[in-house]
Amino acid sequence: MPPLDHDHCYSIVKNGDRRFDGWFVTAVRTTGIYCRPSCPAMTPKQTNVEFHHTAAAAQQRGFRACKRCRPDASPGSPEWNLRQDVVGRAMRMIADGTVERDGVRGLARQLGYSERHLNRVMTDELGAGPLAIARAHRAHTARLLIETTSMSFTDIAFAAGFGSVRQFNDTVREVFGSSPTDLRKRRGAAVSSVPGEVTLRLPTRPPFAGTELMAFLGAHAIPGLESWDGEVFGQVLSLPNGHGVALLRAHDDHVEATVRLASWSDLATAVQRLRRLLDLDADPTAVDQSLGQHDGLRSLVARMPGRRASASVDPVQTAIRAVIGQQVSLAGARTVTGRLVAALGEPLDPVLIDGTDLNHAFPTVERLAEAPDELFAMPKARRDTVRRLASAVLADDVVLDVGVEYGAARASLLALKGIGPWTADYVLMRGLGHPDVFLGTDLVAVNALEAADLSVVDADRWAPWRSYALHHLWASLGTLDAAAAAAATTRKVNS
Repeated sequence: MPPLDHDHCYSIVKNGDRRFDGWFVTAVRTTGIYCRPSCPAMTPKQTNVEFHHTAAAAQQRGFRACKRCRPDASPGSPEWNLRQDVVGRAMRMIADGTVERDGVRGLARQLGYSERHLNRVMTDELGAGPLAIARAHRAHTARLLIETTSMSFTDIAFAAGFGSVRQFNDTVREVFGSSPTDLRKRRGAAVSSVPGEVTLRLPTRPPFAGTELMAFLGAHAIPGLESWDGEVFGQVLSLPNGHGVALLRAHDDHVEATVRLASWSDLATAVQRLRRLLDLDADPTAVDQSLGQHDGLRSLVARMPGRRASASVDPVQTAIRAVIGQQVSLAGARTVTGRLVAALGEPLDPVLIDGTDLNHAFPTVERLAEAPDELFAMPKARRDTVRRLASAVLADDVVLDVGVEYGAARASLLALKGIGPWTADYVLMRGLGHPDVFLGTDLVAVNALEAADLSVVDADRWAPWRSYALHHLWASLGTLDAAAAAAATTRKVNS
């Protein structure tokens, strides 16, 4: 990542441009605070500010978060969804909670580097190492729990990933300039009265085609695992320490998420996975401006600005679902997958699913690898491919997580019998959130290209946003946007 241009950043701050919230933070030396670029406070003198890629870097230098603009509550940087180098992959894994679960040593091992080298690379580029960045995430999680639940501070400390209550207290004071008690006193009245439930505001950059996004997800909803009533999309989450349920409602600049968890220690991971599902860290202005320059796409982008390219809460689950859906209609794939979920998925705690149509988690790869033939209700070749994929994930021959390199993931999938380019690329796009995938053999995409007087060759000019272009094309053939057009995404020329 290149060094931040001081003059350019200051111009953004002077104009209060919200589009750059999350890209960098502004640290004001005279006040000792750091802000998001759009902070409404009086713009400081240019000689009194410095700019940092991450909040963690500002905190490392003794700055605390602004109480007015809440930089900790801004959208994340879209940079990390694009980059495939070690820093980009590490940032995605840190946000997913890898440091809390496995420590910095475990993070480095999964990335294939030494702990010392990883620390040096991240500090040189971002001004903060993985532990400092993870600490900033913990502080954000702690503030969420302080302000939106009635949990004790002791429970919050360990749920957020701190090693002790003292460490929790010290970090909150240092980062936010307030004690946990003060933060709780200032919170609003919107605290959930349901044990184990919290309602969060997940911010995003406008424009945001949230209604269309929810309809797209709803069109693919698996009974029991997901739900869609026309306004609220429900999603079961399989998390490191237990299951969870999320109920999502789109607004113009954010998504309202009601989250229920078996373990509060999974909150930060749940939030990050929901943000990836909804593509909330995207830079829609950059995407729309780039795609809108091309004939054939210009009208589609103008019709639906801020369209998102949904990823997944679980890339392995997406891969299994993609295999099940090979060569069948969306309705057929939903039915077959729903039966598999009911037969092999773990039933959820009634407390988690109260008042919803959700009831089971997606089956684990262990259960899928060992399940008897009669539970699959699909052709033998496809059933065997599901088993091969599950066994390959168990053996670590196929690794599908937020830190995997896209090329390595694609190669490992293609090495399995029964998985072709369409399926592998679909997993990269929908499972891992790759922003630059075009499914050139997808029948809906081919038909949409023909209708727009375009060809697959034209797609090369749409990089690095070909996934977004594909979503626009899918939607272009349906009167209900992606909810209708994407119904054929499982019907393709080859797997």
